[in-house]
Amino acid sequence: MIDEHARTVMERCDRLAGFSEEHGRLTRRFATDALRQAGAAVADWMRAAGMSVRCDSVGNVIGRYEAGRSGAKTLLLGSHLDSVRDAGKYDGPLGVLVALASVQRLHDQSRRLPYAVELYGFADEEGVRYHTAYLGSKVVAGTFDPSYLSRADADGVTMAAAIRAFGGDPERLAADRRRGDNLLGYCEVHIEQGPVLEARSLPVGVVTAIAGQSRLAVDFMGMAGHAGTVPMDLRHDALCAAAEFILATEALARREPGLLATVGQIATQPGASNVIPGQVALSLDVRHRSDARRTRAVEQLAERAAQIAAARGVTRGWRTIQESPAVLCDPALAGLLGRAVESLGYPVLELPSGAGHDAVALSDLTRVAMLFVRCRGGVSHNPAESVMAEDVGVAIDVLGQFLEMLAEL
Repeated sequence: MIDEHARTVMERCDRLAGFSEEHGRLTRRFATDALRQAGAAVADWMRAAGMSVRCDSVGNVIGRYEAGRSGAKTLLLGSHLDSVRDAGKYDGPLGVLVALASVQRLHDQSRRLPYAVELYGFADEEGVRYHTAYLGSKVVAGTFDPSYLSRADADGVTMAAAIRAFGGDPERLAADRRRGDNLLGYCEVHIEQGPVLEARSLPVGVVTAIAGQSRLAVDFMGMAGHAGTVPMDLRHDALCAAAEFILATEALARREPGLLATVGQIATQPGASNVIPGQVALSLDVRHRSDARRTRAVEQLAERAAQIAAARGVTRGWRTIQESPAVLCDPALAGLLGRAVESLGYPVLELPSGAGHDAVALSDLTRVAMLFVRCRGGVSHNPAESVMAEDVGVAIDVLGQFLEMLAEL
């Protein structure tokens, strides 16, 4: 039988999926009306669970459930409310809503813990609009880079202008840093985004570490020319150079165990069917659990891009957009999550995360832990993203047990 709180979480995930910038598919980027609507709905649900609610200057929605005594420490929970383009409905919101369900249970029982709980619906984790991930959690952690504010999106809107239009204040982001001296830690529930739990027939798993990530912008600049008049041996085709580099990137990632490398965006200029491409800009995402191996792979790819450019008579641009080191989850908090899983009769599966999460940014503020929830086929960043209500119920129970066990320490 499906728990009523799990049913509510599933219904709310459906509700949030309706807040989108695009008709017929889910796209919810940072500082958009769609994100505002999602945040307002989450804020209402937080208030119904007995939480005081506020929004900070970057647009994070923050609910606080007070402790049963004064001077208590605080546990942070949360995940993100933004999405990729053409997204599924569970990446991010599920973690917010599972945590909210756990607080709701406490409120329904008129119970307070010996510590306070703060629940964050982060305004940006995916980094789709400005190509910089973790904007919301970086503000909380105090690691937000003010130079980001001058970045412009595809429509020429700067981040600072977008924050103001959203009702925030770019001048106050530093002041919104959360103090870390009274924190117990941060715990995030998230869909696995991989196939391991499903392969092991398990509803949840405990995360041990989060892979490091490098995001880069790569440009190839050649010479545009007429498609019908420039001989093949005299061309400086930027797109052909980019295509060769993309295949070289794939080849390196296939050779190197544990390495993941992705070109997810590509833009060609002038972009006409009868013009040789003169300029290509592409994105590069490189990940590995070992920071040393990730750094080495980025260096190898930079050298290979230079070689391809030289051989084809084009020039190469290479710029690091963002780097996030690998993060180890706190053994004590992860162990407590494992005990919570065992208390419900499930075996404990420990597994790493190849995806980035807000826990990466929060690790600069406090110790972190993560609980993964099984998702069908390991599919994520895709409308086919799917979880079972029964697994959501297990996640709520595990988090509830975790909160109780933490209270006993």
